[in-house]
Amino acid sequence: MAKIDYKKQFKSLYHAGNTPTLVEVPPLAYLMMDGQGNPNTAPAYQEAVSTLYKLAYAIRFYARDEMGVDFGVMPLEGLWWVAGLSQFSYTNKDNWYWTMMIMQPEPVTEAVVEAIRPAVAAKHHPPRLPEVRFEVYNEGLSAQIMHHGPYAEEKPTVDRLHAFIQEQGCHPALKHHEIYLSDPNRTAPEKMRTLLRQPVQPN
Repeated sequence: MAKIDYKKQFKSLYHAGNTPTLVEVPPLAYLMMDGQGNPNTAPAYQEAVSTLYKLAYAIRFYARDEMGVDFGVMPLEGLWWVAGLSQFSYTNKDNWYWTMMIMQPEPVTEAVVEAIRPAVAAKHHPPRLPEVRFEVYNEGLSAQIMHHGPYAEEKPTVDRLHAFIQEQGCHPALKHHEIYLSDPNRTAPEKMRTLLRQPVQPN
């Protein structure tokens, strides 16, 4: 059974250079979970990430054993926003809202997710499992860039991305999107890679 590498199949969506570019993002299906609070300190954030991974790995094994499709679990991704832009702060993250998510390849459907959910509940007992939803997210035209280094040092890269958006005669739409391509538990902070994406609309 051949293993499908969806990061290579969707290379333009999971790879980016140090210079901002525009990309057309098709509708993609995700496991999603919402929350609020500082991702460094809020227990809800760690619970959400843990729950998403437990379900995503269960889906991967089910797809391999029952559907004959072998693929790796995709990277963790996050949508980030605040209630009012005037309240946004890189230093005070307590008022941040987020949706953490993991992309699901085409063979996976909502029916597959619901079929697997009881087994994950019985094995791992994640209390927030009922909050995970299967949803198609459509970003469309977006600007993206690769950030190298710690999450806390993203601001200059985000500023470059937003300057590029203005230069293209566009403005930000939807939510700030991050794709975490490095494991923070195994990667030195200065070697971390995070793809930053911002959906846009023409002015």
